[in-house]
Amino acid sequence: MPLAPRILWADDEIDLLRPHILFLETKGYAVTSVTNGRDAIENVRTGQFDLVLLDEQMPGMGGLEALNEIKEFSADLPVVMITKSEEERIMEEALGGKISDYLTKPVNPSQVLLTCKRILDGRRIKSEAASQNYLQSFGQITASLMNPLDHADWVALYEKLIRFDVDLGDDEGVRQVLDDQYHEANRAFSKYVESNYENWIAGVNRPPNRERPPLSHEVVPTWVLPQLEKKKPVIFFVIDCMRWDQWLEFEQLLAPLFSIDKSHHFSILPTATPYSRNSIFSGWLPRDLAAKHPRQWADGEDDEHSRNRNEEQLLNELLTRKNVQARVRYDKLIGSKDGKEFQQNVHDLMQADLSAVVVNFVDILAHSRSDSAVLKEIAPDERAYRALTKTWFEHSWLFGAFQQLAKTDCTIVITTDHGAIRSLHGTKVIGDRETSTALRYKYGRNLKCDDRHAILVKDPATYGLPGDSRNTNFIIAKEDYYFVYPTNYNQYLNKYRDTMQHGGVSLEEMILPVLTLKPKR
Repeated sequence: MPLAPRILWADDEIDLLRPHILFLETKGYAVTSVTNGRDAIENVRTGQFDLVLLDEQMPGMGGLEALNEIKEFSADLPVVMITKSEEERIMEEALGGKISDYLTKPVNPSQVLLTCKRILDGRRIKSEAASQNYLQSFGQITASLMNPLDHADWVALYEKLIRFDVDLGDDEGVRQVLDDQYHEANRAFSKYVESNYENWIAGVNRPPNRERPPLSHEVVPTWVLPQLEKKKPVIFFVIDCMRWDQWLEFEQLLAPLFSIDKSHHFSILPTATPYSRNSIFSGWLPRDLAAKHPRQWADGEDDEHSRNRNEEQLLNELLTRKNVQARVRYDKLIGSKDGKEFQQNVHDLMQADLSAVVVNFVDILAHSRSDSAVLKEIAPDERAYRALTKTWFEHSWLFGAFQQLAKTDCTIVITTDHGAIRSLHGTKVIGDRETSTALRYKYGRNLKCDDRHAILVKDPATYGLPGDSRNTNFIIAKEDYYFVYPTNYNQYLNKYRDTMQHGGVSLEEMILPVLTLKPKR
């Protein structure tokens, strides 16, 4: 049996509170009572308590003085201050984090119980409610996966799965059910994309509709250029490799500062920076970009900075094609030095009509987790990876820049070029020495793989991709598969298992948020 939560209640009129104490004890709490601040401090020093109820006004040492001493040696112990009036300084203490809550006398037993439950059992109650809610929704989600879904339906289903993943606690049984349903959803989503992608590409000359989602090359015309017409500075952030679940963590911190309008686009295939991000900035599919700039496209794909080094030029060309005249600024922020300098000079963005800002840290984090045993230990699963990203953002120069921008009269558009997925299953691929090296997609001549695990693109043009000969084709991994050659198969299978990868077809890589933020000022 778990131990009863222990509560220390300090009040000089404690005898009048005996009915309250008995009521808490009938609800499963163990309550120790004292009549002054000094005894409260001594009990906290020598005992193990989960919560302190502290009267503000007691003879001798009052509640506020006792609070300060308690926090010196037990900073994480929750304290509820009980006061005779809702004085501003008590509320300030609560907001400052020294106390977890405050109650105004006279208190009633139900009021005290509710506060204790919220502080001591809130996480468990929320987790249990989330588990029950998910299990009730399980059948509905399973049924929806058996029916035709359009892109908006897929976005709603994906966000629903993410929110369950965020809310569920440590109930491993329910979490395993959710993981299995995630895999089932990704299988269905891969089939959906494989069945529809060629039609999407064939229909790119018509506006997106229920049958076709907005794609990478339509982001700037659809969400950025209309904002320029309002004659306010527009800052366009592309946060490389930001998944939808990571955005939801960022959103919690940004929502108090900005009103946020949320939409979505689907990354083009392959879901990799040389393809999707160039499409965002150029407004072209890769086949058209390669035709317009063959020399730029011919630069080696393995060197990301060479193939993506012309984003500013491509953006300016896009504006020219759309007959948009604007003062354009472009920043690519790779390391912390770049980021800190950007934050220090963030108000310079107000001098441009359109500022395009590429943030590479989230992508670096994904690759670092794959390469570092320490990071993999810190972030062994999706929840931990998401929490690690949030911790970075909360203390980052990027959040600092957003806080400063919230004080200006500007519009911010945020998106990403692709997401990433934990690659847990290997699948064999056969190709010649000229085959590209990425793990979630490859292009070359006469590629062979298991079509259950990958999409074979025989004619790249139908996927909006460039091809330099009839024999060039692409393979794009589905779900969480990654490609491994037969030679030294087991060695590379183990090397790349459970690494964060992109380039393939999955909910995490393809379904991407587009956010329009306006300061609440």
